[in-house]
Amino acid sequence: MAVVAATISIGGRPTWPISLARTVLVLCALLVLGWLLVLPLLAIFAEALRPGVAFYLDAIRQPDTLAAVRLTLTVAAIAVPLNLLFGLAAAWAMTHFEFRGKALLGALIDLPFSVSPVVAGMMLILVYGKYGWLGSWLEAHGVQVIFALPGLVLATVFVTLPFVARELIPLMQAQGSEQEEAALTLGANGWQIFFRVTLPRVRWALLYGVLLCNARAMGEFGAVYVVSGHLRGLTNTLPLQVDQLYEENFAAAFAVASLLALLTLVTLGIKRLLEWRHGGELKGRH
Repeated sequence: MAVVAATISIGGRPTWPISLARTVLVLCALLVLGWLLVLPLLAIFAEALRPGVAFYLDAIRQPDTLAAVRLTLTVAAIAVPLNLLFGLAAAWAMTHFEFRGKALLGALIDLPFSVSPVVAGMMLILVYGKYGWLGSWLEAHGVQVIFALPGLVLATVFVTLPFVARELIPLMQAQGSEQEEAALTLGANGWQIFFRVTLPRVRWALLYGVLLCNARAMGEFGAVYVVSGHLRGLTNTLPLQVDQLYEENFAAAFAVASLLALLTLVTLGIKRLLEWRHGGELKGRH
């Protein structure tokens, strides 16, 4: 007790050694973040704009780059809603029902966090590729999955699968099911309970998970690299376009990379806005 008493002042405020230690720790954290995150981010924009604004705009307006932007947005527009629906269904099942295989379902949800994206792409090729388990059947019916849009969507869905579910499950567990049970006793059906009771209580955590899912979907490289075939203008997403340009046009690669950095900054800004306005509800998920 004497040690504790010696570390704080009579007014309850930290003494100067504690204030000094706190200041040093904060400065060290800011230094590490600046060195590892801020400085590389600034370097991307500096290198992208170094040849001039005209070159920067011309690099972005190239047909292959515009095709990569459209494909990236298309894949995200398909994968994110699919994971939104899955995340809602999985969170509802995990928090409102007891069933055999519940622990297995929880483990499968976390599987993409443990499996390398490159391995995930290889698994898709083994299943849907020309010589895979379903390859001959798909080829006979004129369906191409690998080296086409469906393969990119499947790879993106796999690597982003946990984000929405893992934001919702802890929050739903913390909230309990008392309000849903009360609505059920008052005569509400399942859809009414979901849309009028459950969904409003988790809407901000749901949006938070969607933002994280979307950010990962647009920035995914490993799994998409394996299943894309690297067909410029056809199956190249923005990260793949940056990778190819890096070998051919260094400055243009940084110009395209700055688009991904801008998307990251926008996502981070929206995330911080949600945390500021709805911090209590978002923290409740833990």
